[in-house]
Amino acid sequence: MPAITEQKILEALKNVMDPDLKKDLVSLNMIKDIRIGKNHTISFSVELTTPACPMKDHFRSACTAAIREHLPEAGEITVNLPAKVTSGRSCGGHEEKHNPLPNVKNIIAVGSGKGGVGKSTVAVNLAVSLAKTGAKVGLIDADLYGPSIPTMFGLENKRPEVLNKTIIPIEKYGVKLMSIGFLIESDNPVIWRGPMASSAIKQFITDVAWGDLDYLIFDLPPGTGDIQLTLVQMLPISGAVIVTTPQDVALADVAKAVTMFRKVNVPLLGLIENMSYYLLPDGAKDYIFGKGGGEKFAKAQGITLLGSVPIGSTIREGGDSGKPIVIESPESEAADAINSAACEVARQISIRNAAACALQPGQ
Repeated sequence: MPAITEQKILEALKNVMDPDLKKDLVSLNMIKDIRIGKNHTISFSVELTTPACPMKDHFRSACTAAIREHLPEAGEITVNLPAKVTSGRSCGGHEEKHNPLPNVKNIIAVGSGKGGVGKSTVAVNLAVSLAKTGAKVGLIDADLYGPSIPTMFGLENKRPEVLNKTIIPIEKYGVKLMSIGFLIESDNPVIWRGPMASSAIKQFITDVAWGDLDYLIFDLPPGTGDIQLTLVQMLPISGAVIVTTPQDVALADVAKAVTMFRKVNVPLLGLIENMSYYLLPDGAKDYIFGKGGGEKFAKAQGITLLGSVPIGSTIREGGDSGKPIVIESPESEAADAINSAACEVARQISIRNAAACALQPGQ
């Protein structure tokens, strides 16, 4: 029986393509830690670009099939799928401008054109969903005038610790959190002019011990104001997720948010349509706010529809009780939609990071 070598394994795996990056796994340097044991057993790792990768099952089966086809003498095959989250800023190219968060790999802005579309609900569940995959996640409640993160995580009376003038973020469900709601009484309104709000956001960025994060999500206030501009001026934003509902009035306002992000050169990761339909007891869908508005808008704008999330009392109850839907009802259709959208967000970021690295000198 011919000997199995590491080189033969790599040759076989050159036949497995990454459908997003359009290159084989060997060329992408994703194959790690090849081991050959007794009876021609083979184990190796496919290093993913995010633990939220939606292609895990595909890679495992495709790699196994490639080895079976090209090395029929192989024994048991074990494919491990660890993840190392990428960043478009860590490709060894030119030095980037000053970045106050050098240990945060990817920064995601979640915005909307208007209030009342469930943007914070989506941001919270995206953060928790990514954390559940094993990613290191932070969430900043940048909606200073209507902070909702403390309520949605059941942390209304929590106050963060301060060590050596640095704020330690509160952590729950694997997500590091910061909100103005942790620093003021819940019934006190925030009555600030724009510069004061911008200053608070700057402090959330520079004076909080975020540590190493794969993803830092900003839950932005509605609209296109000072806070949004402060964020894009201070930080290299990996991309923006836009939240809307199906109605024409919501989509008209969303168009303004899309235009704003494009004007400040923030990539659009895609659109999430919230409150897409109501799931009736018999399993039928009632499109109470109209049907297909988000899909049509995304197609017209040339952006990705990341997902459609149904409306339901369990989502509202989870937000009020401090238990996000992906925690409280992980098997629900809404949780499935959010988890799928989170994986798609991570996928879009990985694709953009790979493209950014390809453009770096010497890559």
